Amino acid sequence: MTNTAQKKDWKKEVWAYMLLIGGSALFAVGDVMFVNPYLMAPGGTYGLSNVFNTLWPWKISLYAICMDVPLLLIGTWILGPKFGLKTIISTALIFLFTFILESSWGYNPVIFDGKIMDAPLEGISMVQIPHGGGWFVPDYFLNTVVAGLIYGVAIGMIFRSGATSGGSDIISMILHKYTKISLGTLVMIVDGIITLSTLVAFGDIRLPIYSIIIIFIEGKVIDLVVDGMKSYKTMFIVTDELEAVRDYILNDLKRGGTCITGSGLYQGNERKMIYVTLERADMVKLKSNLHRIDPKAFVNIMDSSEILGTGFRNLPKE
Repeated sequence: MTNTAQKKDWKKEVWAYMLLIGGSALFAVGDVMFVNPYLMAPGGTYGLSNVFNTLWPWKISLYAICMDVPLLLIGTWILGPKFGLKTIISTALIFLFTFILESSWGYNPVIFDGKIMDAPLEGISMVQIPHGGGWFVPDYFLNTVVAGLIYGVAIGMIFRSGATSGGSDIISMILHKYTKISLGTLVMIVDGIITLSTLVAFGDIRLPIYSIIIIFIEGKVIDLVVDGMKSYKTMFIVTDELEAVRDYILNDLKRGGTCITGSGLYQGNERKMIYVTLERADMVKLKSNLHRIDPKAFVNIMDSSEILGTGFRNLPKE
């Protein structure tokens, strides 16, 4: 490996650990300052820790680490060494930042309508800060949106660093091994049970609903952080004007593609199909010009969430 390549790898690794540290710190901010004061639990061990923290006062971080460490050990024993060093570091950093924040800041909300009061006002819906820290008039919707954005950016940064979420996802992985139910379905079930625990614990139907909204926003933001803002479209084009379409893609759009040979189902005639992946703007240009080049062309357009290879993002190293 050349010195230039070694330097690039070193810089990339430093950047990865910066993302890991920043994402872990931001996750702690979202949980302690936005999620916990509103008694919500948007999945994961920290969501469950928020419920425990309110019912039986003990630090969120301590509840979470008591679940995360055994889950990592059990997951490694049952699933093998799937959890790398960065996942272990992320688990430790989130614990550390959460512990520091709840010890210094407490559980006071950042977003609320009015002042923190010693006693609730008659006739006004209010929420008590965990551990008797006062009462406040909540702004559920704004707090939910901000919490989802913070969680999404935080977890997206952790994913970009090369770490995995661990936590309650390990339960889903273990269940997947023995039940063969899809991992995505099991993650939804586990996180759904954790989210619904707020309804059982506090008897307020709004809490699981807002927690689910946080999960939805979080998922969309994670995709943006991990995959970037660019939107790609994959087009399959069956046309009798193959050379004209090929010339437009190569010379006007400056993109490549693949020509696939097949046969029609009805008559069995040999047909040519172009497979090409483009940014949204180029897809619109090609679609508009196809009407001019071949009005009878058959086109199938699909969303492509992640494109790797020449001309796009590099394939990841192991």
